[in-house]
Amino acid sequence: MFRPKLLFTGLAALALGACTPADPQAVTSAAIAKQVILPTYSRWVEADRQLATSALAFCQGKTDLQSARADFLKAQKSWAELQPLLIGPLAEGNRAWQVQFWPDKKNLVGRQVEQLVTAQPAISVDELTKASVVVQGLSAYEYILFDANIDMANAEQKARYCPLLTAIGARQKALAEEILNSWNSTDGMLAQLSKFPNQRYADSHEAIAELLRVQVTALDTLKKKLGTPLGRQSKGVPQPFQADAWRSQASLSSLQASLVSAETVWAGVDNKGLRGLLSREQKPLADKIDAAYAASHTLLSQLTPPLADLLASDTGRQQLNAFYDSLNVVHRLQEGELAKALGIQLGFNANDGD
Repeated sequence: MFRPKLLFTGLAALALGACTPADPQAVTSAAIAKQVILPTYSRWVEADRQLATSALAFCQGKTDLQSARADFLKAQKSWAELQPLLIGPLAEGNRAWQVQFWPDKKNLVGRQVEQLVTAQPAISVDELTKASVVVQGLSAYEYILFDANIDMANAEQKARYCPLLTAIGARQKALAEEILNSWNSTDGMLAQLSKFPNQRYADSHEAIAELLRVQVTALDTLKKKLGTPLGRQSKGVPQPFQADAWRSQASLSSLQASLVSAETVWAGVDNKGLRGLLSREQKPLADKIDAAYAASHTLLSQLTPPLADLLASDTGRQQLNAFYDSLNVVHRLQEGELAKALGIQLGFNANDGD
């Protein structure tokens, strides 16, 4: 005689369960992983596949130096877009240094490339994998194609550097594919950022905390990539050769790509970024961070590259310092007020001690 009541109670419980809102932090973490991070990694893989093809085509005389340089710049841009998204395997085991070696305070890239092409003139990709991280990635590739002392239009020089150039292209392609496959594997980062608990995160809050930590570290790195050549660490004396991608004059375009990518983690796709986790009462903070990003974009758009020219004039340095200060506002708002608003203790910064 109690069955109808029990049935009603069971149906009510099911209805309530169906109406229970999804964990917003889990939804946000999964959305950032699927809609922001994964597509950026996929673009990186495509750019590196093209880089490997480009190196071979150039070295076989099928394309010219201009085309080879353009393909490098695409790979450099795709790597810059990944800077605020270094979470998981690419942030571990010095893999990021295998893609780009920076900062290069003692011109290790130039010196080690020259040593390597002398010692191993016909180097293979397998041999390159066992070599120093300094010569495995984009920094060495850029040195070969753009350094003022190398003329890749000269047949003799081309023959000297091409084995290493093609090995680097193949190495970057293999590394990018390895990382993307790891992301998409059964227990890879995509799964770990989407369903909780798992072996990496006890709950969705831990995942959001790491996403913010990576974001804050990336913004701090952006400041370093501008502040180092600007002389912020050298008593105001500019250090143009300490800039990121200075040989190819891609320093400012790389900064822009990284800044746009960082903002995508904040804004998300369909508002499913970190911003969407703030409540209606916290809208003033969201507006402040929006305004800080907008100010940075405006100041960056007013800079006329290359960076070295800006560093050489008082007006240029003033513009760069203003942009640096705007980056600092974006960084501090997320490190301080956003972390507090989301109940996150950031703790260790990967750049601490640099």
